Amino acid sequence: MDLTTNYMGMTLRSPLVPSASPLSEDVDNIKRMEDAGAAAVVMHSLFEEQLSHERYELHHHLTHGTESYPEAVTYFPEPANFRVGPEEYLNHIRKAKEKVGIPIIASLNGSSVGGWTNFARLIQQAGASALELNIYYVPTEMDLTSTQLEQTYIDILRAVKAVVTIPVAVKLSPYFTNTANMAKRLDNAGADALVLFNRFYQPDINLETLEVQPNMILSTPHAMRLPLRWLAILYGRINASLAATSGIHNGLDVLKMLMAGADITMLCSVLLRHGINHMRVIEKQISEWMEKHEYESVRLLQGSMSQKSCPNPSDFERAQYMRSLQSYKGDWEAVYEPSYYFG
Repeated sequence: MDLTTNYMGMTLRSPLVPSASPLSEDVDNIKRMEDAGAAAVVMHSLFEEQLSHERYELHHHLTHGTESYPEAVTYFPEPANFRVGPEEYLNHIRKAKEKVGIPIIASLNGSSVGGWTNFARLIQQAGASALELNIYYVPTEMDLTSTQLEQTYIDILRAVKAVVTIPVAVKLSPYFTNTANMAKRLDNAGADALVLFNRFYQPDINLETLEVQPNMILSTPHAMRLPLRWLAILYGRINASLAATSGIHNGLDVLKMLMAGADITMLCSVLLRHGINHMRVIEKQISEWMEKHEYESVRLLQGSMSQKSCPNPSDFERAQYMRSLQSYKGDWEAVYEPSYYFG
């Protein structure tokens, strides 16, 4: 089976790419990923806050005044949770490039233009093959309009593209008013790839300590439905490469994403659950399915079930919503029986 694919101008041996995660903080793990079949690796993210402040200066500013508002400090990572600083991150890229032959994609996580541009240049000099902009922003300002928020994404992309020559991907949120329009604008602004989608981690409340605390939950296969839908809608309508992430747990999930229009599929939760070597299992599942259904290459799959190619394009829009509601045949009495909830 020919599993090769093209992502941001890079020819990759397969569509399997580990996404940004703690696994890539160890260079030996990156080598293990390559050995297990990874076509490229997205490095763990470096946070904008790490570029803006020295470690202890950051801690001072985040904790200053929190005697009156003790819950406020819990919204930010503690300095101890920042495992590497900017210089260590650059060295990590250099070491990874020396140890493996696959592309290393750096990842910057932030929400403003800030110090991204200068550091993006250093990332390129360190040897990164590409850069992923993980723009993570939860708007809470009541006077901030959607137009202003969307323009921030465009400004960040253009600022970074102005100082590097390596490909630049943008990891998108699924919560835009019009995702299709935002994808088009980013494509026009020079994005080499769009990664669908960024997961927004929601905080929890600890009832014993009365503190707001992080709540990290690994994805399940159900999470893949949202990126699958938008991959299918965007395929063939923009020039940028398309990467699928979230909810991809086996070879069949990968195949569905490819058919929807993905160039690559990014793996995270499944590797954290089952280990790096599980990529071998996923690749085997892909190859076996392709052989059984007489597909000689991944390229024959890509986009074959996109909105552009689907016999009924409305399946990805409102028609599917109505059909889903009308086709449900669950046990309504059981669902609404009080004992179903309360025992």
